[in-house]
Amino acid sequence: MNVTIIPAAGRGKRMASPTSKQFLILAGKPVLAHTLAAFEEAKLVDSVIVVGKAKDIEFCKNRIVKKFGFKKIIGYVIGGRRRQDSVANALMALPPETKTVIVHDAARPLVTPELIDKAIKEAKHWPALTVGLPVKNTIKRITTDELVEYTLDRPRLWTIQTPQVFKADVLMHAHRVAKTDKLWGTDDTMLVEKTGKPVRVILGSEENIKITTPIDMLIAEAIIAKRKKGK
Repeated sequence: MNVTIIPAAGRGKRMASPTSKQFLILAGKPVLAHTLAAFEEAKLVDSVIVVGKAKDIEFCKNRIVKKFGFKKIIGYVIGGRRRQDSVANALMALPPETKTVIVHDAARPLVTPELIDKAIKEAKHWPALTVGLPVKNTIKRITTDELVEYTLDRPRLWTIQTPQVFKADVLMHAHRVAKTDKLWGTDDTMLVEKTGKPVRVILGSEENIKITTPIDMLIAEAIIAKRKKGK
């Protein structure tokens, strides 16, 4: 059984909006609705668990899941203080028959069903897998007083996206280790790395952007318009 966890408990301070970014209206419907629609259409996704703030759960159920007719949602979990805590909470709600866990940011609404299915297929023989893109810009490490310390080797640098796909036991073990050792990671593959397991990286999509700042909403609107025109 392939179960997707969608962490949607973040606030998104950089949006400078009183509305959480996953509930902002994008091309006529909430950002989260776009995200869930992609997983609803993905052939290899069996079920979805949504993680949100306690005060947002009813909104998710009634104004998004029921309104747009999503059928794969099997549970709602209250999130934690950090994204890592939210995913850990959702892992406790996985059905016993879960073999594969997919984790995807609620604020990446332009992921396609095709990319989701590709990631799940490619992850079949790996403990963990993530999608990403090679870095285009030169990346420099700087000191605390904003002086260049050194330039990183660009050909070996990738920006990491979601979805990320894991063997269920691998991800659960990584979170247990993180809790015991008080480790923190900005994504779940980072926790798996700390256990010594390999993480495969495959090519993602330039359109699979994360809604972080107001300009990202404008870019997302343009991408959706382009897709509609293409159809």
